[in-house]
Amino acid sequence: MKIGYARVSTRDQKADLQVDALKQAGCERIYQDIANGAKSARPELDKLLANVRAGDAVVIWKLDRLGRSLKHLVELVGELATRKVGLQSLNDPIDTTHAQGRLVFNLFASLAEFERELIRERTQAGLSAARARGRVGGRPKGLPTKAEATAMAAETLYREGRLSVSAIGERLHISKSTLYSYLRHRGVDIGTYQKSGQRNVVSPAELTVERVATIRLRLAVENNSKFVRGRKRAKENIERCCLEPLGVKCLDSGNYELKVPYQSDEELDKALLDLLSEISQEAEMRNCFIEADAWEEGTERRW
Repeated sequence: MKIGYARVSTRDQKADLQVDALKQAGCERIYQDIANGAKSARPELDKLLANVRAGDAVVIWKLDRLGRSLKHLVELVGELATRKVGLQSLNDPIDTTHAQGRLVFNLFASLAEFERELIRERTQAGLSAARARGRVGGRPKGLPTKAEATAMAAETLYREGRLSVSAIGERLHISKSTLYSYLRHRGVDIGTYQKSGQRNVVSPAELTVERVATIRLRLAVENNSKFVRGRKRAKENIERCCLEPLGVKCLDSGNYELKVPYQSDEELDKALLDLLSEISQEAEMRNCFIEADAWEEGTERRW
């Protein structure tokens, strides 16, 4: 069975040309996505991968319609090959349903791997030369001047205990995870937050009632360009600055469990959207982009 997949980048674009070509190629079912090439949210592609069976063939207009990058494309084709599903591109010399097509694709994959190895070797050589001259890379220690001032204000408001954690974040225009990160940087003991001004002995009635959501986060960090390498450092900074304040637990590569306190569903939505935005900004500082998907355990809530 032939199954087609079409993708356009924006809602202003039309997939009619792709769909017509896929129908002419004999596709019995066609999945369509509207997604930028660098983004991970492709629900129709996920449905396609869930529904294909051994012996099927996935048909696409061009290779760039399927994969976000050559690495992602190689991974997808590898997954399809493992499941005995072929891939046919109508405008590229790729058809993994026969030996010649698999050979061509494997050559592409080998060239991509060779390119990554050359970049890695050049990067390591450059770092070694820089260290020999006494230069050490990485982000400067501590916080920038502007962030330090915000951290001091956050500490003052937090110790006063007159505002909730969310209210402090709104006043300083930072997310809750950034607020916790600043407080830890200032050496503040972060415990159960009360607005009574008494942080040691209080009655249960004085405590601010907060629920805690168990959030699963699937996160991938990729370089924007093959000529710039910052993925590893970006991932380290994201884990330290964005995820650690939420009691992160690393389940496996790229999958995390977070504990997010909240008082209302709206507050939880805002906290997760702020977190994803902060993670994206942290990645952009290292010339990277993220592919992220978050959901609450036991519910249908996704971000």
